[in-house]
Amino acid sequence: MKSERTTFKVLAALVLLSLATFSSFAKENKNAATYKSHEAAPNSAAAKDAPVVYWTRDISSAGMLKVYNALGWTAVGKTGVKISTGEPPASNYLRPALLKDTVQKVNGVIVECNTAYGGSRASASMHKQVVKDHGFLDIANFDLLDEDGSVAIPVAGAKRLLKGDYVGSHFANYNSYLVISHFKGHAMAGFGGAIKNLSIGFGSGQGTKDSGKVYIHSGGTKTKGSIWGEQIPFLEAMAEAAKGVCQYMNGGKNIAFINVLNRLSIDCDCDGNPHEPDMHDIGILASLDPLAIDQASIDMVYSAKDSGSLIDRIESRQGLHTLDYAQEINLGNRNYRLVEIK
Repeated sequence: MKSERTTFKVLAALVLLSLATFSSFAKENKNAATYKSHEAAPNSAAAKDAPVVYWTRDISSAGMLKVYNALGWTAVGKTGVKISTGEPPASNYLRPALLKDTVQKVNGVIVECNTAYGGSRASASMHKQVVKDHGFLDIANFDLLDEDGSVAIPVAGAKRLLKGDYVGSHFANYNSYLVISHFKGHAMAGFGGAIKNLSIGFGSGQGTKDSGKVYIHSGGTKTKGSIWGEQIPFLEAMAEAAKGVCQYMNGGKNIAFINVLNRLSIDCDCDGNPHEPDMHDIGILASLDPLAIDQASIDMVYSAKDSGSLIDRIESRQGLHTLDYAQEINLGNRNYRLVEIK
């Protein structure tokens, strides 16, 4: 067991070193300046029928529960709470103390899938140990969705994921999902929020016969092997996979979203040694629309005065294209009404 863990740590280090050079393969997004800040249009009368995104500046267990309650959404039946369990030793994953009240409010089971890049969560035994070490078993039960393989769910009108979206086989055991995402940068996607958590997060890991994570990263060209692929197909496959998950959950009615904008590093929670954040925390958002909540999160980052490093990360990976394509395939609505919860 010890030698296995050492091997995976070496592999993870090599992957992270490779990710650091990824910017040389990505092109700058030329449309970034056209995105308006959250202080402008979204709260106008023209957006009165747009989905609501609730926001609190209170980054605490009580604050998260307040914005969740504001949704007026009720979890139906067995409920999975999709989070990132965080890569050791020092990632910025959301701590159990922050999640506890909301997870227990929905009587939720924390769910996750294995990784496709190695690291400490690439196998069931190692991943379960991380979950225990990070304290998640102190607040809820845990289910590794892809422990018994993967299943394909349909993606309506797919251009990239023609075979559907490969998720962990336990995915269908749940009637509702609450998707709680730590919003931050990402070495490959530019940023990670609700859409990435819906797609890569639910995608089955490398150890399954058909890896959803590999399928998405490759833009729908393969289900085994390296996660490297062309950038635009990857970003579009993420949006398609997110749509597939939402449609499966009663057309999106049985799924809700929370984004936490704290510890806003340029690096993902899959990085065990992330770059220290350069900007201030912003708050917690909640919505029933995955595109609206990610757009609001992006708008808040772009309007922050100290967000230059994170914006550079997003644009160097063409991350905003994910939102463009998500709108094109009707994943959700980019217009939204921002309502602050005091």
